[in-house]
Amino acid sequence: MYTLAVRRDFVAQHALIGGEWGAENQSHSHHYVLELQLDGESLDRHGFLVDIVDVEHHLVELVAHYRDRLLNDFPEFTGLNPSLENFCCILCNSLNERILAKNIASIKTILWENDLAWASYRIER
Repeated sequence: MYTLAVRRDFVAQHALIGGEWGAENQSHSHHYVLELQLDGESLDRHGFLVDIVDVEHHLVELVAHYRDRLLNDFPEFTGLNPSLENFCCILCNSLNERILAKNIASIKTILWENDLAWASYRIER
């Protein structure tokens, strides 16, 4: 199985909802690091799992959408706690819809909130 991974970092804000988490209930920033991993068993005729330029384009576009914004303001977070886990899932689903390479068997996002905490979400195709 081949794996291709790319990373991007960005700052975004959120305020947790639905519970009492002290300062986390107030709007605050995180320096997120998003890693995308694509897995597949075969390479294309050029020896690539996927066109990395295309993948980077989608990743840059998605990160730009959230950069320096409050996650709570986006429709995808309406009624949903903008937790690390939920954000990671939203990012993975969005990238899964954008990256159309046929030989990708799974897509995984790993989202770091800081140097200590991360979440991941994986979709089997």
